[in-house]
Amino acid sequence: MAKPFHELRERLLRAGVAPRHVRRYLNELTDHLADLTTEERSAGHSPADAQSAALNRLGGMDELARAMIERSDVLAWSVRAPWATFGVAPIVLLAAAYFIALFILWSGWKLFLPGTDSPFVRVDGFSMFYFAVGRWIYYAAPILIGWGIGLVAARQRLSPLWPTVGLVVIAWIGGTAQVHASRSGGAGGMEHISMYFSLAPSLHTLVILSFAVLPFLIWRLQKTRFLST
Repeated sequence: MAKPFHELRERLLRAGVAPRHVRRYLNELTDHLADLTTEERSAGHSPADAQSAALNRLGGMDELARAMIERSDVLAWSVRAPWATFGVAPIVLLAAAYFIALFILWSGWKLFLPGTDSPFVRVDGFSMFYFAVGRWIYYAAPILIGWGIGLVAARQRLSPLWPTVGLVVIAWIGGTAQVHASRSGGAGGMEHISMYFSLAPSLHTLVILSFAVLPFLIWRLQKTRFLST
């Protein structure tokens, strides 16, 4: 991307234009600017004068920004429907991760511990690795999803309101989730895995929130420092 378009890029992102549309638009402008600069060089202008004349022919920053900002079809979903981007989508992703983790726990119980009343026992060998994968998904999913929320917010230069809501909701779900395992009908019965959520936040909630918010917090601090300089 040409340096003259850095300001335009920031304007478009702050206005809610999706990063992919910003990238494509700036690539098109860069190619067009190169063609205009070549024309000006052919007319006998110096490199600096040629680029300056080409920029003037291309249009001012306000005009170039308006051409994209006024198009509703290029707005990111984080701007069109922030409640879905930072509320519904993270919850759906976390639910999918928990389903996979619980399936690993249930299937591992059936495969490796068929005679036990609970899968929460000491294991070794391949079964230890199998259960560890599910445990890693269970504990890491809220943090990774939180990092995703921060990445989306940083890329789109968003205000902290909706990302904060999403981070708090994900941390609360992750911190209050409890897994229970039971066997119906005693020995030889069916294995049951269930998940419950408590209303009160726990220390685990604060731990998840602390780790999940780090990328977003670092970006906000960098942005504040940049604006103050």
